[in-house]
Amino acid sequence: MVALLLLLAGGTATGCGGRPTTHHKPGTTHEQASGDVGTLLDTTDGAGHRLRQVPARGAPEVRLTTRPDSEDGWNLQLVVKNFRFTPDSAGGAALPGAGHAHLELDGRKLARVYGPWYHLPAAQVPQGTHTLTVRLYADDHTAWAVGGKAVEATAELTGGPPGQGSHSHAAPTPTAPPQASQAPRTPQSSESAQGPEATRTAEVDRTVAVAVRDGKVVPAPGRVEVGRGERVALRVTSDRTDTLHVHGYDKELALPAGQEATLILTVDRSGLFEVETHESDLVLTQLLVR
Repeated sequence: MVALLLLLAGGTATGCGGRPTTHHKPGTTHEQASGDVGTLLDTTDGAGHRLRQVPARGAPEVRLTTRPDSEDGWNLQLVVKNFRFTPDSAGGAALPGAGHAHLELDGRKLARVYGPWYHLPAAQVPQGTHTLTVRLYADDHTAWAVGGKAVEATAELTGGPPGQGSHSHAAPTPTAPPQASQAPRTPQSSESAQGPEATRTAEVDRTVAVAVRDGKVVPAPGRVEVGRGERVALRVTSDRTDTLHVHGYDKELALPAGQEATLILTVDRSGLFEVETHESDLVLTQLLVR
């Protein structure tokens, strides 16, 4: 009896038999944080992500609506049920009804989405009719599924000829002139620089510094609000070789392992734009341009 009590006490001290409790939060049980959720299927979503099947009752649901933006492209709304977006837990264990979404155009991934709204620039939609798909994923990047099918929603988008405007269903809205208190800005291409010295000498309105260590983003991914026309410096240090990508602007920057790299970008389009890494597939921050 004494030996049994000692064994049980030892198991309690290690925390759930020594199993990891990744992203364990107050109010979340150890079993939720590290145990299995649903049934992991051998089938995938086509992009290599395995399906995680759960019962239909109480399963995550998503509906996709598209609204033309008066300035450029579309504003997409992800209406979810039995689901919550958890950007701070990406890469952790699969928790019931939690995770993120992937946005695809004709089967090609455009972005990872961590909230109910996303701005899709017209430049990312070629001329013609296309199928837009949004699919829900758990924090461990498995796709939520019901009845052997991924939980997703689709919508059709029709892109116009290049330079014809922001969308094909309404006349383009002229760009508003700059406010009197601000000097007019000429849209510029992004510039890259290596090291903090280059960042200090560059004329920028906002600097966003992010570090990637052991597959985690520091500070945790958030949303940075900036004004349209501002120059933003994205200063990133990664502990592994990777590539920085700004969605919507299609700007990229090589990230050497252990070295600071900087991307300077003039945000000349309004909307919500994700900044992520290609290799590690991490969202670093979101730029909300007003």
